[in-house]
Amino acid sequence: MSLDIRDDEVDRLAAQLAALTRSTKTEAVRDALRRELTRVRSEQPLWLRSEPLRNEIAAYPDTGVVIDKAFFDELGDETVD
Repeated sequence: MSLDIRDDEVDRLAAQLAALTRSTKTEAVRDALRRELTRVRSEQPLWLRSEPLRNEIAAYPDTGVVIDKAFFDELGDETVD
């Protein structure tokens, strides 16, 4: 599939970037688009970016272990041999 952009400024910018990076216009545009996507995605709130991880954690089975003050107190009482 091809992308046909008929804009003189876009062509000029792609040519400048290609010259500076010693690449083709296609490579320059591809790299610029990838960087922009990364930048835009990183601007999403952490809550949205962390959703896949939260879903994965939620899928773990419940162990029945209660994590409370008593649990941590018990961990602290262990002696190391």
